[in-house]
Amino acid sequence: MSALKLKLRSVPPVRLDLSRLVPGRLAGLSLAEIERLEVGGGSHTLKVGDFFEVSGGPSDSVVFEGGSDRLDYVGATHAGGSILVDGDVGAYAARRMKAGGLEIRGDAGLCLASNMRGGKVTVGGSAGAHLGLPRPGEKDGMAGGAVVVHGDTGDYPGERMRRGTLIVKGRIGRFAGARMMGGTIFAEQGLTAGAGIQMRRGTLIGPKVDGPLATFVDCGAHDLLILKIMARYWRNTLGDAAPPELTSPPRRLMGDMASLGKGEILLSEG
Repeated sequence: MSALKLKLRSVPPVRLDLSRLVPGRLAGLSLAEIERLEVGGGSHTLKVGDFFEVSGGPSDSVVFEGGSDRLDYVGATHAGGSILVDGDVGAYAARRMKAGGLEIRGDAGLCLASNMRGGKVTVGGSAGAHLGLPRPGEKDGMAGGAVVVHGDTGDYPGERMRRGTLIVKGRIGRFAGARMMGGTIFAEQGLTAGAGIQMRRGTLIGPKVDGPLATFVDCGAHDLLILKIMARYWRNTLGDAAPPELTSPPRRLMGDMASLGKGEILLSEG
């Protein structure tokens, strides 16, 4: 079955909520019904057909041809199948995503993967601040799945993260893993200022950290078997996007001792 294709005609004048445009919520709808779906607009009702040329047929694959930083909630509550965006997306992409794949070939806006529960998100460009952040009233940030950002991230990536994997191949923002409760963040170019502030549990990995917090305790080098297991798992699930395997025992910093203190920063360059 061919993919459902939505070709962006022009940049929308307002922010749009595209949370309804995921395979599971489009199943059984005709193209005409999809064109009539509301996508926000405040006092004026805006529909899919106002901005997108819809073709193909409903299936487990949705393709957005063209993107914009005004396209919010792309892939929100996604629960199976694949979504491809050939361009940028706005805020809250992959919010509460449960399964399936979301590939963004451009940049992602604020709060990517907010309260994400499963699946895989790949960003070809950079991601905005507060990656994985929970919404007000929610206890957890990112709580499962994997996010791979090939570019940079804004500040506070992985804030209140509980489970899952975040891999950043470019420069990671400040305060990575703030108030973190579990999961793994791998910063391939190194961690920046404030990494792990108030983290309770979880793991931050990188070649170095700029200005480690005084509330982390240097525990020396450790040869951890779990790192070999994780490296194999990432190779099997992420393929070429998997982070490099650590070739020597990393230096381990435990903290944040101003919080529970059971988190860790692993540094491959000692």
